[in-house]
Amino acid sequence: MLREQKGWSQSDFARACNKDRQAIEKLENGKVNPTLYTLLELANALEISLGELVDVK
Repeated sequence: MLREQKGWSQSDFARACNKDRQAIEKLENGKVNPTLYTLLELANALEISLGELVDVK
């Protein structure tokens, strides 16, 4: 949802995170569990906090 709000394709998001598109696809489809570092990379690319990414209040 956050990626789509930015108007990014999976490829765009992957480039912003220094990942490949397949890695983003697997993350979004729940086929892999991201490491804490990967979550931090995703949050940084989206320019949000880690808490916002994982919706921790």
